[in-house]
Amino acid sequence: MTPPAAIQLLVVDDDRNHREMLRALLEEWGYASIGAASGEEALELCHQRPFDLILMDVRMGGMSGIEATRAVKAYNPAIPILIMTAYSDVASAVEALKAGAYDYLTKPLAFDALKLAIERVLDHASLRHEVRALRHELAANLDTRNVIGQSPAMRQALEMVSAIAPSEATVLITGESGTGKEVVAKLIHANSNRRDGPYVAVNCAALTETLLESELFGHEKGAFTGAEKRREGRFLAADKGTIFLDEIGEIPPSMQVKLLRVIQERELQRVGGDQTIRVDVRILAATNKNLAHEVAEGRFRQDLYYRLNVVALQLPPLRDRAEDIPLLAMHFMKQFAERNGKTVKGFTPGAMDRLLKHSWPGNVRELENAVERAVVLLVGEYISERELPPTICGQEPETQAAPKLDFANMTLEEIERLAVMDTLEQVGGNKSEAARRLGINRKTLLSKIVDGK
Repeated sequence: MTPPAAIQLLVVDDDRNHREMLRALLEEWGYASIGAASGEEALELCHQRPFDLILMDVRMGGMSGIEATRAVKAYNPAIPILIMTAYSDVASAVEALKAGAYDYLTKPLAFDALKLAIERVLDHASLRHEVRALRHELAANLDTRNVIGQSPAMRQALEMVSAIAPSEATVLITGESGTGKEVVAKLIHANSNRRDGPYVAVNCAALTETLLESELFGHEKGAFTGAEKRREGRFLAADKGTIFLDEIGEIPPSMQVKLLRVIQERELQRVGGDQTIRVDVRILAATNKNLAHEVAEGRFRQDLYYRLNVVALQLPPLRDRAEDIPLLAMHFMKQFAERNGKTVKGFTPGAMDRLLKHSWPGNVRELENAVERAVVLLVGEYISERELPPTICGQEPETQAAPKLDFANMTLEEIERLAVMDTLEQVGGNKSEAARRLGINRKTLLSKIVDGK
């Protein structure tokens, strides 16, 4: 366990004499501590510095200990909280446990029991850190620097990654748009035996059928109009490494046949060529579609589905890993604060509450966009509800001050792009949902985004 002198405790009690008595006792035991006279002050201190443990009185003027527990847990779920309550008010302690407190002690405090409770909490926290470190060690030193999350759903996904990364198995990564499928694909490659080889990503939905075939397999000079020289495809570029086929559910049937042959035989032919070329690649694929359903509907080849689905890895949507929202939000906040040259200390309880209650149809990508917007608009040091997008705060975007668009002086392409971008904003960046609302397919949507840049 960490030496007591290196541990920071926060004592929250509006009774000054009791608070200072506890601090003196903690100092005698070798712990460093800070006092707070109210729940509001405690929350502000939690925004300013990390604490290893909080001793929180239940009944205080202003924000109660239960309300303060909820607010602290919303900001940082990892801080353990010990509740102090009168013996006759155990019901409040039970309510505090439901709010996220680790345990409770009754007043007047038995000092031996208090010391044991503190040691138990800190031992438990230390054990959690050790288990997490051991899990990473057993996962062949899995490098998760780009993956933020400690929820059960994400731990399960990362444990799956640690098991499959060292293998040569083809992996089908599924999940809603914005859940981080490419981040996980890069993680698998970085922790595989091919980590020193190339990692090549292809967005299958962003290319037409002709371009996709040339992009994947390459082409010979003169194979089609504009093919002025031979080009090596992405599969050859990924030789001895990993190729990531994103949006695999969008490829047309004719391309599915050709891709199946490459996966089965590990050989290909360039467009317009007759030479068979061997390739040594590991294939990772991703989709936000239900490929089993696509197979049943006749839109995706069953044999290709089984070749891709050797190992299936399902990524959870953000709404199913709410414990990770504060961690992700703080990560993005620090990232964008540094990028924009701002000092941002955290989120107000109200803002964090809004983030936790939002359904996040656009998943992590939508959260990232929301935090970037908040950092850019922020004037003070704490992000509040004012800086968050109206849709997250349960408000309709204000339209009274919106300028009237002069469609008469706009091209059809400009009008279409405005419609596309507005719809994307409404659905949190979910391209498949935006395409559905606009009545077009995903490939057409992507082409209008690219062409409009």
